[in-house]
Order: sequence, then structure tokens, then C-alpha cells
Amino acid sequence: MTSISNELIAFAETLADTARDIIRPHFRTRLEIVDKADESPVTVADRGAEAAMRELIEAAYPNHGIFGEEYGIVRADADFVWVLDPIDGTKSFVSGLPVFGTLIALAEHGKPVLGVIDQPIMSERWIAATGHATKLNGSGAHTSDCTEISAATMYTTHPSMMDTDLKLSRFNDIAAAVKLSRFGGDCYAYGLLASGHIDLVVEAQLQPYDYMALDAVIEQAGGVITDWHGNALDMDRDGTIVAAATPDLHRAALAILGQ
Repeated sequence: MTSISNELIAFAETLADTARDIIRPHFRTRLEIVDKADESPVTVADRGAEAAMRELIEAAYPNHGIFGEEYGIVRADADFVWVLDPIDGTKSFVSGLPVFGTLIALAEHGKPVLGVIDQPIMSERWIAATGHATKLNGSGAHTSDCTEISAATMYTTHPSMMDTDLKLSRFNDIAAAVKLSRFGGDCYAYGLLASGHIDLVVEAQLQPYDYMALDAVIEQAGGVITDWHGNALDMDRDGTIVAAATPDLHRAALAILGQ
């Protein structure tokens, strides 16, 4: 897998700028909230941002595929597929909490090679790609040097995402082992991990549009991100995620989660 071109990175920034401009005016306004079949909420901001990004992709890269949370998949078998979540953390967005974000990934033959986490309200953007180190607003970002579970600060969006008794039991085990565990954050927690403010994120029940963008951001910042079984992320993972600041911490987390 070769280094990603500066042209593709710049285009990903354009997508993020476009989504940001659409999302910002709707934040902390009275929005109509539609509950989807899985009971997750969606708003005009989600749909408008994804529609605009898809239009740009179709114009610039008509042979690329697109997989978005709101409007599905086209050209799934293309060599390159853009994976979009216009608002990851819609529950935070509709309740006025600025920890949601726009997730943009580019997959090559199903493997993530570029990722963006954009927080439009605080104007914070993490971006990374194969051959390009993670940057936060243009400056280098790096994970912490934490190697011990007992010293780690861990985030998860919510324990209710542990959708089986076994997953909940494993999550409770790791929550008891870390120094500090916190809930909330959605994709923003992964930006905090990439910048060294926290050490570990453990989640379950995620979709490709929830996790594909996280891969490059964490890996190119010095961290490790896989499923709970240690498998590298791709479009076909089981939705479990463990992201850690260092390889040692990742191994320690897997020893608990994947036992």
C-alpha cells in the first residue's frame, strides 16, 4: 500500500470544510429529529452534510465508491471507497454537547488509508494518512507513553453499547483495571487519544462509518487500534474497537477483552 497523495489529503480537507459549514448553523437550534429504524436520531444537518460531501466526491472522483451512514453504498467494489459519517455522535449534537464530529475515511481495497476527525464547533481537526503523520490543525499529534493498564485513562461512549453479557463483563473487567474511566466523547475521544490526553478507548457495536476514519488518525499518531481480537480494521470487522496509546498498553487491554 503506497503513500496517499497530497491531492487526496487536500480533498478530504475540502470535504470536512464543506460538512463543517453545513453543520455549524444548526448546532443548538431547534431541529426536527427523526428516529431511524435502529432508534438512532438523524437531523437535517446529518443528511445535508453527507449529501454535500457525496456530491463533491461524485464530481471529483466518479470512479470511487461511497459508503455513508445516511445514504448507503454506491460502487462498493471500487478500489477506493470514501466512508462518511457526517455527524458521529448525533445524540451529543442534538443535546448541545460539542463532542460529536464528522468522520471521513478513504479505504483502499477495503483497508483504511486516510482518516479525518473534524469537530466543527471547536474547529479542531485531526487528519492522517498512510505515509503522513497525524496532525491536529496543522501541528503534529502524538499519543501518550502510557504502557500500564493501572495507569491508563479510558473512555467509552456508553456501556450500553456492550450488546452481550460477555462484552459487558469484559468491559467491566477493564474498567475496574484502569486508573480512570469516563463515558461520552463519541469520536472526539479518539482525537484526545491521538493527542496524548487519554490513553485508551474501548467500544463495541460500531459500524464501518464509525471506525474506519479512526484507524489512520490513531496509528499515524503512534497508537494501535484493532478489534477486541487484535485484528486490523477493515470494512468487515465485528464492531468491537480497542484503541491504545502504545503497543504495550494495547496488548494489556487485549489480554482482558479478548481472553
